[in-house]
Amino acid sequence: MFKKLIAVSAICLSVGLFSAAPVFAKDLPDFTELAEKQGSAVVNISVTQVAQVGPAGGGSPFQGGPDDEALNEFFRRFGIPGFPGGQGGPQQQPEYKSQSLGSGFILSSDGYILTNAHVVREADEVIVKLNDKREFKAKIIGADRRTDVALLKIDATGLPKVAIGNPEQLKVGEWVVAIGSPFGLESTLTAGVVSAKGRALPQENFVPFIQTDVAINPGNSGGPLFNLKGEVVGINSQIYSRTGGYMGLSFSIPIDVAIDVSNQLKASGRVARGWLGIGIQEITKDLAESFGMKNTSGALVAGIEKGSPAEKGGLETGDVVLKFDGKPVVTSADLPRIVGATKPGKQVPVEVLRKGAAKVLHIALGEMPVDKDEVVAAPHSNAKPESNRLGLTLRELTPQQRRGLNGRNGLLVVDAQGPAAQAGIRRGDLVLGFNNTEVQSLEQFGKQINAVPAGKTVALLVQRGENTLYVPVKIGK
Repeated sequence: MFKKLIAVSAICLSVGLFSAAPVFAKDLPDFTELAEKQGSAVVNISVTQVAQVGPAGGGSPFQGGPDDEALNEFFRRFGIPGFPGGQGGPQQQPEYKSQSLGSGFILSSDGYILTNAHVVREADEVIVKLNDKREFKAKIIGADRRTDVALLKIDATGLPKVAIGNPEQLKVGEWVVAIGSPFGLESTLTAGVVSAKGRALPQENFVPFIQTDVAINPGNSGGPLFNLKGEVVGINSQIYSRTGGYMGLSFSIPIDVAIDVSNQLKASGRVARGWLGIGIQEITKDLAESFGMKNTSGALVAGIEKGSPAEKGGLETGDVVLKFDGKPVVTSADLPRIVGATKPGKQVPVEVLRKGAAKVLHIALGEMPVDKDEVVAAPHSNAKPESNRLGLTLRELTPQQRRGLNGRNGLLVVDAQGPAAQAGIRRGDLVLGFNNTEVQSLEQFGKQINAVPAGKTVALLVQRGENTLYVPVKIGK
């Protein structure tokens, strides 16, 4: 009986498909024109990271390289260059290069390119490969970790560029297309539908993600998500996976969020966000009942930082934020996005529910502090920044970055070449000290460097992430 049911079903299925095939095929979208017109604006991004191993005194200068004492001793015994006791001396440290791949797309015909911040994070070199196989070394104009958006620039003109769409007009169920380089396979097109909009993800408070079922895999990161008009509506950023590969849950950054970030990165090298200084939580059905609320809309204020704009503006623990600057707060995840997108210094009306009564406060926003591990690029300029005798291009820290150092001074490494790069210093590092003296300013550091004779070695106290280490660097001519 079972076999017969299968046979009958198979026959019915084949007949049904045969009779309905013309209608079904007609309803399916045709992606060929989109691929032909938009594929040329999608790029492959190759990132190289260099880790140097085996400095004088043992150990690696920073995390990321092998540090096996038995292996090092083997190298020393047999005179491997770059290891203490080996040929070439301790200053010639071996380099270990790691490479990763991602995607991106051309934003303007003069060479500005959008991708994910995690694609170019801690990169020593970024190579952009165009659809016509030309390759360019890219400069990182800026990267914003909180939205995972990075802006690159290559020295080229007359490039094909994408058209920008409106993600607000996307509808759940609408067809969308991704083009990128999954696993290094360039110009790969995959298609699917919008599964949800405004999706909040853990630890991602500033992006209302577009969820799709488009096949996204490693290497697709930073590539564009197109609507059927051939307009970019998002940047492919994340997947949910238990295997490391595609499982039908892909998340894209709405293009309007990315464009706002890229404009700020282009103008100043950093992103300024509004800041309230509160801790919030979701309102459950039980909490709503206890507060005498008719629904669960809003964000519950669970804590307030001392001296924050929220405290100065009169917000209290237990308030429920219903509207911020005229925008409704439906869930707690809405509030960080709305606040972050508001210009620092602006005074905004904040509607709250306090002890069952509605109340409107007027709060002047502060600026969100920069994370300790967040790299802020130097403001973009047509003029080439000057490097010092160490091969370092430096700039002063922002007030937020100094707060992250507990008030200490330092200098941000915008670029590292020559002796500094050979010693293991790279872009994004912080220079905190010079020969046992704290760094006070860019001008003072320049005078200290210029006072050292050529060929002498200086010790720089360098911080990368949470780690600090003195790095010996030989002064160039």
